[in-house]
Amino acid sequence: MEVSEPGVHRLLARLPGALLLLLMALPAAAAEPEPSIDRPAVAEPSRVTAALLAPLGERNLRTMEAGVAALADTGDPVALDVLAALADGQLLRTSDGRFLIEAADGSLRDPLTGERVRIAADARADAAATIRVSNRIRRAIRTAVAELSLGSEDPGIRRAAARRFMADADPELLPRIDAALAVETVPAVADALALARAAILFADGSRPEAERLAAVVELQKAGGVAARSALLAVFAEEDSRLDLRRREAVAVIDRDLERWGYLQNLWYGLSLGSVLLLAALGLAITFGVMGVINMAHGEMVMLGAYTTFLVQEGFRALAPGAFDASLVVALPLAFLVAALVGVAIERTVIRRLYGRPLETLLATFGISLILQQAVRTLFGASNRPVEAVSWMSGAFELGQLTITYSRLAILVFALVVLLALAATLRRTALGLQIRAVTQNRAMAEAVGIRSDRVDMITFGLGSGIAGIAGVALSQIENVSPNLGQSYIIDSFMVIVFGGVGNLLGTLVAALTLGVTSKIIEPVAGAVAAKVLILLFIVLFIQFRPQGLFPQKGRAAE
Repeated sequence: MEVSEPGVHRLLARLPGALLLLLMALPAAAAEPEPSIDRPAVAEPSRVTAALLAPLGERNLRTMEAGVAALADTGDPVALDVLAALADGQLLRTSDGRFLIEAADGSLRDPLTGERVRIAADARADAAATIRVSNRIRRAIRTAVAELSLGSEDPGIRRAAARRFMADADPELLPRIDAALAVETVPAVADALALARAAILFADGSRPEAERLAAVVELQKAGGVAARSALLAVFAEEDSRLDLRRREAVAVIDRDLERWGYLQNLWYGLSLGSVLLLAALGLAITFGVMGVINMAHGEMVMLGAYTTFLVQEGFRALAPGAFDASLVVALPLAFLVAALVGVAIERTVIRRLYGRPLETLLATFGISLILQQAVRTLFGASNRPVEAVSWMSGAFELGQLTITYSRLAILVFALVVLLALAATLRRTALGLQIRAVTQNRAMAEAVGIRSDRVDMITFGLGSGIAGIAGVALSQIENVSPNLGQSYIIDSFMVIVFGGVGNLLGTLVAALTLGVTSKIIEPVAGAVAAKVLILLFIVLFIQFRPQGLFPQKGRAAE
């Protein structure tokens, strides 16, 4: 679809300066997503009880050691979760005797129920204390974790254990790894165990040199950050045969990691591009059809994210077992909420300002501030907890490339939304009316199309798409009143660069800007990358003001 409004291209001459001023006024978008919180799934009643956890909080080493062994004897996944947290210094005991596990992002959950526990930051020091362990207990934990992990029916747990053993490189674990290798049937797990075995053999100075050299060869073949760390973690006599071979292996791995690093940055760029595409799609049709510079578009994204938060709170209270369906329910609700707010804004404010771009920009910027303050009043200024559903949690590896399920899902979702919007505009009566008003408003009105009604529906549709973008962003970003500000400038850059109202241009521009940003960031930094991209677009507009995909026919007039 190609949409524009007479006079819209004249706005482009003023837009770069406005973008530059707003870029300095608004906070930069976060370069990477915050870690998501995995919700533990409990398929059957746990054999771990509060009584079994109690010895872990005792000061007596024998009592604690016996408690670790008792947990290992249960063979329960919850016991593995608790012991891993204890070894990593993430197991806390509250003043009333409860045990909690602290995630990397600071959130707390009860390992027995899987429920999130909230403790105010200023009261946490008095309410809960981290359990410290000695080297003796740490060795007992390592043995218990090995038994639990390698005996697990879940290949993912066994593979994660092999990686942990590779990092520990404890020679005492070698017999258990050999026994696990003898019966392992999953190739990926067997490879991870063999790599852990090689790391242990290389780290063990009592082993023959030939055996350690063979381990270096295995580590070099495997490659990756873990193998590189294993090779650098062990002292070898300088310029010895082992040291020279180790250096050669590290150099080979470094070259390989550099090549994979380019691919990883490309994936990050495509991921960022999908986020920009979601944020800009709604703006593409409203800006293209109505010529409205809507600075409150980011707040429609924010409303979608907060709708997701409310839906999740409802599921926690009424149907915790169906939590994974919360995202499916949140999508239509977020679209409806954002669309209704968008229609209200169009009917009460924007319809009175058509043909006055500067007044429209200022009015919508004021609306964005009102919406932000309203959300702060209702929900507070701090971030609200929105959890990633289980089917969007975790990641998989493709060689040395790590791909998270959440970012992959958002990329696919953005393309689905793009195709659905294109189909709506091309295959429906509403789409025909939008295209008619876009190409010639006066003629469309002459044949009976109510252009004011089309404007209202178009603005509502664009706002609704921004709302579902907020649902997707809530899975990878902190939900706060400032969420929308992070993307409004980038959305306008996508629209101007790709061509006003051109969906294909929006797609190409979003992916191009995303990939370019992630290529520049490692060299110049996130802020400098954003400024360089903005300067490039300003220069680009001077020579090609209609964007990558200019309008044709009447729409270009």
